Amino acid sequence: MLLNDIVDCHVHTSPSLMPRRHTDGEILTVARQAGVGTVVLKAHEGSTVERARVQGDGAVGGIVLNSPIGGANPDAVRVAAALGGRIVWMPTVSAPAHVAARSSPELSVHREVRFSEVPIVIHGQVRDEWHDVIDLVAKHDLVLASGHLNMDEAAAVFQLATTRGVKRLLVNHPHMPFLEWRDEHVLLFRELGARVEIGVVADRLANTEPSPTEYFVDRYPRELLVFGSDLGHETFPEYVTGVRDWIAKLERKLDASGLEAVLVKNGKELLAK
Repeated sequence: MLLNDIVDCHVHTSPSLMPRRHTDGEILTVARQAGVGTVVLKAHEGSTVERARVQGDGAVGGIVLNSPIGGANPDAVRVAAALGGRIVWMPTVSAPAHVAARSSPELSVHREVRFSEVPIVIHGQVRDEWHDVIDLVAKHDLVLASGHLNMDEAAAVFQLATTRGVKRLLVNHPHMPFLEWRDEHVLLFRELGARVEIGVVADRLANTEPSPTEYFVDRYPRELLVFGSDLGHETFPEYVTGVRDWIAKLERKLDASGLEAVLVKNGKELLAK
């Protein structure tokens, strides 16, 4: 099936502390060859909002709340929203789950980048300093993404977020081994209306049968699945090949309407202003 307006909710570009295949401008050109019309630029180092604004149509930015940004920093979220950012990622390289597992194989590409740990959930409760961040996400109708929180932490944050008015929730690559997915999370995230990200790198690094994509297509509402390739690191597949090969496998699981939903419609709805 030929699609020309795919939304990729997770792409890494340079400049970065990690080796990347493409700059922001280059990835927009390359992505079009794969039928991708919109890319969400993600940087563990902080904000891509300004970078996306420079690129214009087809680029969407957000902010990752790792230690270089100050972790739970409401001012950073406020500025990102004012400049047109659409996603606020919870900590990634600073997340306790990431720090604890940074020697694991699936995190090998991050080993040269070490940020201070940022605490989020203590004894099942979201720390108070995150409440203002969550309230700003709700106020500006942004997407709150789980980053590298483990699934129990993500559940705690998302449950609090829904009570405080957040409408757009995104679970990032949940089947990465260090994030401790359990089947019971399916029902919990469904009840919260959280969208789940499926994509190229998640399948590659999880190395499971069925693949994470197959698992979620079979068990999760299709209207809540979005595409996030997570491509960009120089050791991962080249973008066009990686996306095309992944979509070819997805075509074995979904009909035309399902493909349209996962690859185009759901992503557009998630990011819509």
